[in-house]
Amino acid sequence: MKLQFLDIAIIFTYLAGMLMLGWFMRKRARQSKESYLMGGKKLPWYMLGLSDASDMFDISGTMWMVALCFVYGVKSLWIPWLWPVFNQVFNMMYLSKWLRRSNADTGAGWLGTRFGLSGKGVQASHTVVVAFALIGCLGFLAYGFVGLGKFIEIFVPWDNVKAYVPFTVAPQYVAHFYGIVFTMFAVFYSVLGGMHSIVLGDVIKYVIMTIGCIAIAAIAMRHLHGNNLNVPKGWNDPFFGWKLDLNWKGIVDDAMKKIDSDGYGMFGIFFMMMLFKGVFASLAGPAPNYDMQKILSTRSPKDASKMTGFVSLILLPVRYSMIIGLTVLGLLYYNQLNLSDGSGGVDFEKVLPAAINQFLPVGILGLVLTGLFGAFVGTFSGTLNAAQAYFMNDVYLKYIDPSASNKKIIKVNYLSGIIIVAVGIVFGFLAKDVNSILQWIVSGLYGGYIAANVLKWYWWRFNAHGFFWGMFAGVAGALVFSKFFTGVEFLYYFPLLFAISLAGCLAGTYTAPPTEEAVLKRFYSTVKPWGFWKPVHQLVLADDPAFVPNKRFKLDMFNVVLGIIAQCCLTILPMYVVLWIKLPLLITIIILLVIIMILKRTWWNKLED
Repeated sequence: MKLQFLDIAIIFTYLAGMLMLGWFMRKRARQSKESYLMGGKKLPWYMLGLSDASDMFDISGTMWMVALCFVYGVKSLWIPWLWPVFNQVFNMMYLSKWLRRSNADTGAGWLGTRFGLSGKGVQASHTVVVAFALIGCLGFLAYGFVGLGKFIEIFVPWDNVKAYVPFTVAPQYVAHFYGIVFTMFAVFYSVLGGMHSIVLGDVIKYVIMTIGCIAIAAIAMRHLHGNNLNVPKGWNDPFFGWKLDLNWKGIVDDAMKKIDSDGYGMFGIFFMMMLFKGVFASLAGPAPNYDMQKILSTRSPKDASKMTGFVSLILLPVRYSMIIGLTVLGLLYYNQLNLSDGSGGVDFEKVLPAAINQFLPVGILGLVLTGLFGAFVGTFSGTLNAAQAYFMNDVYLKYIDPSASNKKIIKVNYLSGIIIVAVGIVFGFLAKDVNSILQWIVSGLYGGYIAANVLKWYWWRFNAHGFFWGMFAGVAGALVFSKFFTGVEFLYYFPLLFAISLAGCLAGTYTAPPTEEAVLKRFYSTVKPWGFWKPVHQLVLADDPAFVPNKRFKLDMFNVVLGIIAQCCLTILPMYVVLWIKLPLLITIIILLVIIMILKRTWWNKLED
């Protein structure tokens, strides 16, 4: 263990600061339900953007991305399109402001503005979204909790600690024990201080993380100076053909095994399937998690767009400075790192902790570990806040005690936060590993989410019955598929899953009457979506001849394309800086500046509430 007194002092100062933050923010959070869960919808867009970016900077995801960068090089910038990372661009250009115009408190509450507040279909669609959101939040809490424990176990070996623990912990549960201990810090400040302490804590963590990431990039550049990376031809090139064509044989043979096991060898086909799924997932809008809650917490629709655009700008260059820095150190000193998976193979996800432990000097190591721990705290607290919002608004106040006083609401928020964390921890104990949780969430839950949530924005005839049966068919189909297909196989079967979910949407829609006319007119005139809304548009125009429809479809799509290119440039920029590949770096900067100037005219200047 390399941790010195200064490193430990930095970590515990941060932990103590988070506890104090929750304590000092508790009075402001107690003012109202909206203040506790959404910061009173008064927080500045740039603070919420910093918070949202911090929440996306999770430990487990960053370890995975360093492993990808090691094996796939600069081409690894495309693989996060699996999520897809460019959904932030769609949100930035138009979906965030559409969502915020509803003035809802949660994604389930938003359904009331689209489908109305009464009827069997409305109740069913509301129930399925609440269940989806809560199960997804619990899954992510378990994912973060187990991932944090595994990460801490690397730096604080159990043999160094067990003498001070008054009970025995089985080896397979050491990570869970660490996870529980450090989770308590996140629970305290997020449950007490609500959204106010979460956002301020995320901003502090972002500053720490930025310092650590820049330091890692600088250390990597210093080590790389005068040396060459031993990598296959094409490793430092973002472009690709039908096949990946990265030959690691004789360099790092285990990297070839990883490419085979990932199934990314036919990279052209893999890319097209990612793009197909990614576009539909992005058209569906934000999922009901911390990202959606941050958008709904902004002051206005204009601020919602600014906040979402700010996320990519501040997240990607900083995060990829760390990713490429640790990758370079891992490549230069590969033979000195212990990357064994315990069964004779190599676990490339260990590059991050191994490189941090071996190459970072005292003080910087403490800052980076504090930032990574803060990344967990931010993701965990944001997800917990989202789960509390769904329970409070869509379960407790809707079905249990609609007339609850503010004092009672705050007490129930405290209690629900503790219970949700406890259930998430139980989920963590039941899961075999971090990857099994993530695969279940991404494939089972989010795989079936897309079709119904695309149609809700763009087609007037789509109703609550269609939403329920589309979600039900999609999620059920995805869970069945996940029993037979894993990893990249699941991606290739996505069109079939999408068709099943779409069939559920259409069957549900046409076996029930359309949504009430008054609800549709109010939604269309308030949210102002583009798409297949002609019958509703004519009704609104009859009532208000001065109504101006949204005719920005072509401009929004143009901005989306530019935004995705800019997002790729922001990702690749720190890679070229650390690797010091000069001509591509210059071209990337020029492309980025040109896109910024265009978007200033086509997006920023045209933002409206």
